Amino acid sequence: MREAATLYARLQARAREIARGMPPPAFYRDEAEAVGRSLAVFESAPLVRSLRHDLGGVLDEGYGHGMRHATQVALDAGALVWVEGAKAGIEEAALLRRVEIAHLAGLLHDILRREEHHAERGADLAAGLLSGRSLRVEEIEDIRIAIRNHEAFRPVVGVDTREGALLSDCLYDADKFRWGPDNFTDTLWEMVSSAGLTPEALLARWPLGIDSLARIRDTFRTPTGRRYGPQFIDDGIAIGNELHRLLAAEVARQRGGSAAPR
Repeated sequence: MREAATLYARLQARAREIARGMPPPAFYRDEAEAVGRSLAVFESAPLVRSLRHDLGGVLDEGYGHGMRHATQVALDAGALVWVEGAKAGIEEAALLRRVEIAHLAGLLHDILRREEHHAERGADLAAGLLSGRSLRVEEIEDIRIAIRNHEAFRPVVGVDTREGALLSDCLYDADKFRWGPDNFTDTLWEMVSSAGLTPEALLARWPLGIDSLARIRDTFRTPTGRRYGPQFIDDGIAIGNELHRLLAAEVARQRGGSAAPR
């Protein structure tokens, strides 16, 4: 697998090179105030800081959904909650609290990522981990349902409150933002390494992965997600198509002994 690891490192480096040459997602430019608010809460709120500390070493760093992924989902979920909550007329103090709640959901959403039915099981585990903290019962329930609902192409559990529905939709969209360039600059290679996939096996699975990305494009749930999410996905597909070309050429070279393209 040493030769495969070298190939994967080269493909990852190429993905990062392509991503650096792309314009940043418009979401971060157009919603810079919300992004900044979310970051400020994430860094200062005692509830969030405490959970971040407790999760250190707990999240599965080897499967593409560790603390880096959880942090980015949490930050984007908080920003989406700020944008959509402000449009819905939620007053600032309550909205800041909902941003905190979004951060907790984001940090915990993949806590059982390797498990079968990880969203359902992870939701229940998350609720247990949050019990005893400075949270109301209904806030914990909102987080539980949001985590349960964050997987694509699965039935969605109904939410009784406006705040709960907002959290559920924002967590979903924030997680799917990561299906863009991040999928090829980081997540995929951590998953491939953990699974021990050969280049041939990865190549065989590649078209299905790209098809899943294309399907995700039309599943964003908030108005803000529907506006900005497709750019993330389109950029991810563009990177994925280029890497597929390089991977296919390398597999063909290994089979036939021809030179690999640069």
